[in-house]
Amino acid sequence: MKANEQGYGVGSNSYQAAGELAGITRLVDAFYDNMERLPEAARIRAMHPQDLSESRKKLTYFLSGWLGGPRLYRQNYGAITIPGFHRHLEIGVAERDAWLLCMEQAIAAQPYAAPFAEYLLAQLTIPADRVVQACAGGEP
Repeated sequence: MKANEQGYGVGSNSYQAAGELAGITRLVDAFYDNMERLPEAARIRAMHPQDLSESRKKLTYFLSGWLGGPRLYRQNYGAITIPGFHRHLEIGVAERDAWLLCMEQAIAAQPYAAPFAEYLLAQLTIPADRVVQACAGGEP
């Protein structure tokens, strides 16, 4: 993540702005709730297991480290590259947009400061775009 005037992306500033692990967990729960509820997300929901418990845990752990907090995903599951992890799936622009819609609505439901909410969504767009590129056979 790049730094900005609020200091997001520097050290643990983004992790703290997200509410640390409890806040990230709420974000992820809202994200997956949106995925189950929004018709636009039906295709990406079908790419996940019926029981989303492990998916929720993995995304929470990933975002913890990605936002500058404890690297829980690495500690529990090992290293990961998001584009490479999703390469076997058929993810195009429509799927990316559905994922971002679920995340945008999840972010909006959190008590985040407006600058952080905007920053976070902008930053999440980067790996989402890289996943599309990887799934199309390009390098992320």
